[in-house]
Amino acid sequence: MNIFISNSGDVPIYEQITSQIKDMIMRGELKGGDALPSMRALAKDLHISVITTKRAYEELERDGFIHTMVGRGSFVADANMEMMKEEKYRKIEEILTEGVRLARSSGISCEELQEIIQMVYEED
Repeated sequence: MNIFISNSGDVPIYEQITSQIKDMIMRGELKGGDALPSMRALAKDLHISVITTKRAYEELERDGFIHTMVGRGSFVADANMEMMKEEKYRKIEEILTEGVRLARSSGISCEELQEIIQMVYEED
């Protein structure tokens, strides 16, 4: 599993791990039932604290992306399509929020922004 950690950004390391694992699940790189590395193994690979990986795994479990069995490890949860859809909406909303901020600071009207979105959407 390829997880990349940046120590120079504002995003906490556990959130970087959580986000990247969620993305791998959403893209289908990790499927229901796939085993995740142990918290200790992931911490060792990333040269971070086990506490950090534990927090990331707890977040993933709380959000329904993984489940943990004592003595067996952590596994990708079977796909919950509604949860996956909600996660995609959340991600789109984050990206669009940043786009709206940039548009406002650049003096682009809502109508102009809608035209840009429509044009980009229809490109494919």
